[in-house]
Amino acid sequence: MKIALMDSGIGLLAAAAEVRRMRPDAELVLSTDPEGMPWGPRTPEDLAGRALAVARAAAALRPDALIVACNTATVHALPALRTAFEPGLPVVGTVPAVKPAAAGGGPVAVWATPATTGSPYQRHLIDAFGAGADVTEVPCPGLADAVEHADDDAIDRAVAAAAARTPRDVRALVLGCTHYELVRDRIAAAVAPGAVLYGSATAVATQALRRAGGRPAPDAAPAGPPAVLASGREGELPQAALRYPEGRLLAVVGQPG
Repeated sequence: MKIALMDSGIGLLAAAAEVRRMRPDAELVLSTDPEGMPWGPRTPEDLAGRALAVARAAAALRPDALIVACNTATVHALPALRTAFEPGLPVVGTVPAVKPAAAGGGPVAVWATPATTGSPYQRHLIDAFGAGADVTEVPCPGLADAVEHADDDAIDRAVAAAAARTPRDVRALVLGCTHYELVRDRIAAAVAPGAVLYGSATAVATQALRRAGGRPAPDAAPAGPPAVLASGREGELPQAALRYPEGRLLAVVGQPG
């Protein structure tokens, strides 16, 4: 089995690590766009074009499923990606976990990039799956970029600023950007004590395996490290990725010793 993931940068690490834990034997393809990042400030048309190029590079390696491991790309490019590749290649988008977060009632906060916050897509998710809970959308300018570069000081500043805009009584916090899952412990420490954080990596990995025709087999013999594509060319995991446990997991699986 081969699973491809795409994002402008290292936000795909959380979902890739979940796939690796569920199916250590799955070959992974990580297709990124360092020449075009960040995608958030781009127009929807430009972003969709970049996403299609990154997806085509991954599709050339003939994966069994493609994960769009980016909330912003899912918002603006998922229909175009599905038109281009399905049904031959299943395409799995990343949806903020509003439904499970709101299931127990509010208050709920959704942290997301400025490009996603307030978008019709996110508003629809909240209206459709918010279950009547009190949901606050919290834009997090600079956080994804700080995570991308593993800039600890910038991460702390961006998390603190977003926490200051978050109601202190939140019961659940939705991580509406895949980058945020890499610093979920730091986010948890900054918001209301006892707030439960909801990411998307596990659900996305599970859906990708299902659509690829597989199921979890956590005891399978591990495959080698992932193939990495950087704006369509063969590359390697950036050093910033190795600052996170998810990146180190992907780098060492299948290596001797």
